[in-house]
Amino acid sequence: MAVTLTKENFSKSIESGVALVDFWAPWCGPCKMQLPIVEELSTELQGQATIGKINVDEEPELASQFGVMSIPTLILFKDGQPVDKMVGLQSKDALKTKIKGQA
Repeated sequence: MAVTLTKENFSKSIESGVALVDFWAPWCGPCKMQLPIVEELSTELQGQATIGKINVDEEPELASQFGVMSIPTLILFKDGQPVDKMVGLQSKDALKTKIKGQA
């Protein structure tokens, strides 16, 4: 399962290694298509990367901190620093390739 991130656990969750964070909302159609892909990646890449999700309605500060204007937005972090930002629905293969490129 992808980790549900909040402002309380965000920094600790992404501070070391590779992390992919999905910014989403329950009312967003493309987000509902992205979420199962994110969940599959969290299972497949367990131990290799942290896969997290942030509900932008519940965590607006985090969304604004990373300039999330439209969702889904996926941000790839390496050791706590953002290294890639993807807006819109992403394929599992594309995400996996980007994650493995940072690992």
